[in-house]
Amino acid sequence: MTEAEWLAATDPTPMLKYLNGPVSLWVEIREREPILSVRYRSKPASEHKLALFESRYCRTLPADDEEAAERCEILRCIFGNPFRPVTTDPSWLTSTVLSLARQMYESRDFSPMPILADALQDAGCDQPDILAHCRGDGPHVRGCWVVDLVLGKT
Repeated sequence: MTEAEWLAATDPTPMLKYLNGPVSLWVEIREREPILSVRYRSKPASEHKLALFESRYCRTLPADDEEAAERCEILRCIFGNPFRPVTTDPSWLTSTVLSLARQMYESRDFSPMPILADALQDAGCDQPDILAHCRGDGPHVRGCWVVDLVLGKT
């Protein structure tokens, strides 16, 4: 899968196949030589997110193309753009940013996402992927890559 395919996907199947590849590789490497798992410390979080997505959204086939497209949007909310990894600058993690992210994570109410974008920008964040995601229409769900990134859950 290419970045363009990831961003334009309306069928979650190829996205899930793409995500399963790296996760499976991590498990395989870990079983052969556990010491290598240290290099892949973020993979268990990805594996957990993938399992959560599959348990919530993949019990049944999508009813129609619209539902399939929505599942793709949810995958993009959870995993972001895997072709362009983003990191945080510790200076962005102000008390306001952390408080907003915690509130959204705990309440599962993501309506303050645009406010989080403003708080991040006020703190010096200039990452277009982060700001665009926060200001985007969503859907936003628990496991959102930006909220998890801010809270150190990725």
